[in-house]
Amino acid sequence: MNLLKYNHIIWDWNGTLLDDVELCVSIINSLLVKRNLSPISLDYYREIFSFPILQYYQKLGFDFSSESFEMIGTEFILKYEKRRAQCALMADAAKTLQHFADRGLTQSILSASKQDYLLDAVSGYGLDAFFMEINGLDNHYASSKVDIGVDFVVRNNLDPATILLIGDTMHDADVAKALGVNCCLIANGHQSYQRLVACGAPIVASLAELYQ
Repeated sequence: MNLLKYNHIIWDWNGTLLDDVELCVSIINSLLVKRNLSPISLDYYREIFSFPILQYYQKLGFDFSSESFEMIGTEFILKYEKRRAQCALMADAAKTLQHFADRGLTQSILSASKQDYLLDAVSGYGLDAFFMEINGLDNHYASSKVDIGVDFVVRNNLDPATILLIGDTMHDADVAKALGVNCCLIANGHQSYQRLVACGAPIVASLAELYQ
């Protein structure tokens, strides 16, 4: 993968720059146990987590006939935001962002997180200055990022051929394809290496591999 041909990096946030995978497993297990459903392991989480989130919840056994997806999703995000500060950045996250900045690349974030939560999180880790834009959703139900990404590219008159999207899920690969940009996936986030291989995108084991 030749990084020299890119002028702009679009970053995913959760599981790519922010190491929140274990927190997500802990919270989803608390929701499952509360409903007398079986908790899951980290490995199983990486095999089952997917977008849209509603389908992922269904695979876990949540019954939407007794309570709505919106109620469960809200319960999850409230617990997540209370504990999000416990999460560290991924190893070498700041170093990787600085590396790209030093090379003159512009950078942005495209996340399925709710916009105000996302802005607060990025600011809390002191990373604001790296990004020309930080783009999240207008709700916390983690639907598709495609429309927001397309708007960002068009509005900023960016050439898709010079953009690399970096994420940690198959959904990120789908978003990249919809935007007409290249994609690189990191295999230490929310989905396993085995699942990411099916996307056909370059895969690295960690952020450090992007510049070493």
